[in-house]
Amino acid sequence: MIDQKSAVVVAIISELGDERIFSLSDAHQTLDLVQKLTRTAVKELAPCQSKMNGMLDCDPRLVALEKEFEVIVRKWVMQVRRLGIKVYGLWELGFDTGDGYLCWRYPEIRLAYFLEYGEDFQCRRPLKSVIEETQPEWAFQ
Repeated sequence: MIDQKSAVVVAIISELGDERIFSLSDAHQTLDLVQKLTRTAVKELAPCQSKMNGMLDCDPRLVALEKEFEVIVRKWVMQVRRLGIKVYGLWELGFDTGDGYLCWRYPEIRLAYFLEYGEDFQCRRPLKSVIEETQPEWAFQ
């Protein structure tokens, strides 16, 4: 039997490449799952990163570790994209609002930033300021 929380998770998974527009409430709800997926990937990646950091660039074992690293990261990217979320970089993502992106980066604990379309992830603005200035519809749905 599927509990209510599991049903919500199943309902938000989409086909890869499907675009999704999020309200602030939708993004908050989905963030719990994104954080769980990301924490899992970070834990899976830690031993690989640790081994890689201790190797010289010419070490022949590095190739296998780089492949392992890539598999873990690609799995995370696919999982996040299946939720309709844009991936900007390693552990950096955006929830499309129709006006721009609600942004999150691991290990942030909440959605606290907004990014206009076409801007670099480093140009994120505090979400509170954006809501106060523009009072966007997606913030109140």
